[in-house]
Amino acid sequence: MTLPCCTIDGEYFQPFKLEGEDADRWISSAGPGLKRIEFLVPQANRPDAMAQIEADLPALDGVESARVNLTGRRVVVIYREGEISPQALIDRLGFLGFMARPFDPRETGLTKDDREGGKLLRALAVSGFAASNVMLLSVSIWSGAEDATRDLFHWLSAMIALPAVAYAGRPFFYSAVNALRLGRVNMDVPISLGVLLASFMSLFETINGEAHAYFDASVTLLFFLLAGRYLDHLMRARARSAIAQLVSLSAEGATLVEADGSRRYVPARELKAGMTVAVAAGDGLPADGLIIEGVSDMDRSLLTGESAPETVQPGAKVHAGELNLPAPVTVEITAAGNDTFLSELVRLMSAAEQGQSRYIRIADRLARFYSPAVHTLAATTLLGWLLLGHGWHDSIMAAVAVLIITCPCALGLAVPAVQVGA
Repeated sequence: MTLPCCTIDGEYFQPFKLEGEDADRWISSAGPGLKRIEFLVPQANRPDAMAQIEADLPALDGVESARVNLTGRRVVVIYREGEISPQALIDRLGFLGFMARPFDPRETGLTKDDREGGKLLRALAVSGFAASNVMLLSVSIWSGAEDATRDLFHWLSAMIALPAVAYAGRPFFYSAVNALRLGRVNMDVPISLGVLLASFMSLFETINGEAHAYFDASVTLLFFLLAGRYLDHLMRARARSAIAQLVSLSAEGATLVEADGSRRYVPARELKAGMTVAVAAGDGLPADGLIIEGVSDMDRSLLTGESAPETVQPGAKVHAGELNLPAPVTVEITAAGNDTFLSELVRLMSAAEQGQSRYIRIADRLARFYSPAVHTLAATTLLGWLLLGHGWHDSIMAAVAVLIITCPCALGLAVPAVQVGA
């Protein structure tokens, strides 16, 4: 099976290869004979992507379930041990057009600059500037400007709108191209078609000195769609920041106490149940365990919500993410990595983010049928006008009008606005 590469917002991605025993650090138990692995999938950010992944992966032999988290752009897969490998899951996602890699919160950009949000905000600003200025020029034409004055305003509109469409439309164009390359359609395909056709037909009308051009429709449509997409991004970024704050509570490494009493520093991912670690005053707990030596106070506000420290002594249970305050202690690890209480909290928050209202689920289901229906309607309009004896020019304009009118401004703007408000 040949794995395709893809572009995400203009950046080039290669398929990820999971080599050797490195896979073990990403896998946790999900029950007798079952394993759980979580992938970061940057393209899993639209309802149609969720529908495709959740339908395709469970059809593979050995896969019990697959659940997409649109907020974190992650895919959680439960599979039967020995029947399918994590690399096979990555390969299948790559074949579907979704570049995947094992999820590691410290490497996924949760705590880095929000580049995607910046791109959307710049595109929104450019489209808003173009829409307001082109609309002002259009008002003059609607008010009765004719001949040379009208043509001048059309050319001014073209000089503002065309560069704005090329820049602000990139999030939709890249998504549509990737979908078409893989033989799929998504909601961005009719959006891209409508915007591009309206822009090119408007330029054609301007070159030929016709009375009407529709640059204002192109840039205004992009402005409203980008507003919805940016609101959706803000909502998801806010939810991701909560997870990032939880993840930051876990120590990145620990001082391992060997059987001969020697000590060495190891990354937290190498810790396993049964190991013994020394936790200095002021350090965070790297894993769940039992105090075997020392008496200290622990900041356990993560678990209890109580800001007052709690005294611990040998035999007391402690958890990853707690902060050891005044004195060093020695801890025997009972759970590490994906099995800690902190990891379970992150999983529960991720599950909570996936909860959607009844109306949002209805909107997502309707969106799956949107693209085929709109393309069929536009094609029917084009053929119908031709059969009725209209020329190519009028028939194409009618089909473009259908694409523009049926673009999901309300769906793209209302649903994110409701989610942000909630």
